[in-house]
Amino acid sequence: MAKGVPAFQSASPAGDKSAARGGVKNAAQKGQGGFWHSAEWMNLVSDILLLVASVAIGYAVVKGVLHMPLFELREVVVTTPLGQVTGAQLEYAAVSSMRGNFFTVDLEKARESFEKLPWVRRAQLRRRWPATVEVSLEEQAAVAYWKMVETGDMRLVNTHGEVFDAASNAPMPVFSGPSERAGEMLTAQHRWDEALQPIGRHIVALNLSPRSAWQLHLDDGLVLEMGRDQAKAPVDERLRKFVIAYPAAYQKLQHRWAVADLRYPAGFAVKMTNEKTTESVQDKTHNAGKTAEATPMSKGKQ
Repeated sequence: MAKGVPAFQSASPAGDKSAARGGVKNAAQKGQGGFWHSAEWMNLVSDILLLVASVAIGYAVVKGVLHMPLFELREVVVTTPLGQVTGAQLEYAAVSSMRGNFFTVDLEKARESFEKLPWVRRAQLRRRWPATVEVSLEEQAAVAYWKMVETGDMRLVNTHGEVFDAASNAPMPVFSGPSERAGEMLTAQHRWDEALQPIGRHIVALNLSPRSAWQLHLDDGLVLEMGRDQAKAPVDERLRKFVIAYPAAYQKLQHRWAVADLRYPAGFAVKMTNEKTTESVQDKTHNAGKTAEATPMSKGKQ
């Protein structure tokens, strides 16, 4: 070897080939442990697919069975006695809303249909096996007429102080005022009717203005201007004083009264008609029971 020339050594190629073969073998072994070569993963996937297929088949079977004629709805039974709702109205509500069989009929839709009937306040429906739907109805109980301020049309007021649309010709007082205060007016009418008993009178019409001023029409034609409730002179107290003073004042004036203005804290003013009378309050009370009372007719829903 010449002096000053570096010596070179070459690696054996056999060593490189052995390492390469080892790397390929390890990669193949890792590939065998993947998703598709795992028995646990494959079993899990097959179980999930089997479950989904079972649910789908079960749903189809149940849906088919429920729609079979075997479960046809055959009867609708009203379980409450009725006084205002007619058989024709009930039949219409049932036929127009009940579709499907015993299991598929939409009871909520049917309930809404029954509650749209004029005299129905509330309806409840339930299934009774094997082919019946039971209907329980709460009818409206009218206690007064409600005169619409804008149109003059008549509605009705129930015992809960709610305004509803129906037809009636029963003898009842007439209310007029803001509809949201119908309950308050009903309570006031009951209270003031009781207060008027000592003079044998009762309310046939009750008006409440947008400014909360009260006006009473009594069965003998007398109008009481009550005005608004005041802290120092409440309406109830002014009416109480009027009832106490009325017999002697009526007897003394000897004319029929058209209007009594009770808006004064310490008394009241009277507007009389030209008609003279010698009738006492006791006579008026006695004759009041013999006088037929004219009442309006509500021409609401039939």
